[in-house]
Amino acid sequence: MTESNEKMLQPELTLTLDPFSEPAPQMQTAQPEPPAVQEQPKPAFDESMLTEQERQMVNNFAAQIDLSNSSVILQYGAGAQKKMADFSESALENVRTKDLGEIGQMLTGVVTELKNFEEEEDKGFFGFFKKNTNKLNTMKAKYAKAETNINQIVQGLENQMVVLLKDVAMLDKMYEINKTYFKELSMYILAGKKKLAEVRANELQQAMDKAKQSGLPEDAQAARDLADQCERFEKKLYDLELTRNISLQMGPQIRLLQNNNTMMAEKIQSTIVNTIPLWKNQMV
Repeated sequence: MTESNEKMLQPELTLTLDPFSEPAPQMQTAQPEPPAVQEQPKPAFDESMLTEQERQMVNNFAAQIDLSNSSVILQYGAGAQKKMADFSESALENVRTKDLGEIGQMLTGVVTELKNFEEEEDKGFFGFFKKNTNKLNTMKAKYAKAETNINQIVQGLENQMVVLLKDVAMLDKMYEINKTYFKELSMYILAGKKKLAEVRANELQQAMDKAKQSGLPEDAQAARDLADQCERFEKKLYDLELTRNISLQMGPQIRLLQNNNTMMAEKIQSTIVNTIPLWKNQMV
């Protein structure tokens, strides 16, 4: 795990309207045109995944969202998206740099050494009593050579197992980090949907009613601007949902990688504590 990954081990659950220091450019408004009155469906908010404190955080944050500010819409949740993108990249980098092939070659090397020794022993065993006693010394020398090779491989396997066990523990932390980012994105989406429904039901409806009653172009422009901002914000929330889907997929991927490392560590352990000691006992 890289140093940048270590910095992400303690993520904080935060909601902010100013994720970047530089202000975003203003969006261009559309030409004045009285929007059609549409009855918006009442959104269903799923707050079951939140604690009471987190629900209050969402409500307080929703009250701060200003849909008349193009910069707020453009930057909304951008910090959470950036954290998720960096985290996803670090996880992918961990997968790319993790090569279990070397461990597989070591395990294969143990089997090959044992198999080669047994084949040589079978070829000469029946002739052992027919030939001179040097046969016993030859077998002892072959055993010593095989044992030396196996011990070297075992040392390498033990080192690899330590790395694998550290990675398994690290992946547990990464899984918890991913859960935190998933919840944070969900809270941004939830707060945004609440604010969007509120604005469409109140401010936008009032602006459209005013534009119809007055017939003034400036009132029609104001209603159109607010409607456009609502549409942009709705697209932004959809973009956040796409980012949350990345987090949703990351969970099983992290567990899959963790299971692969665990299975490889178990194979190493079984080889070291069972296969090799049994072979040595048989040889003795």
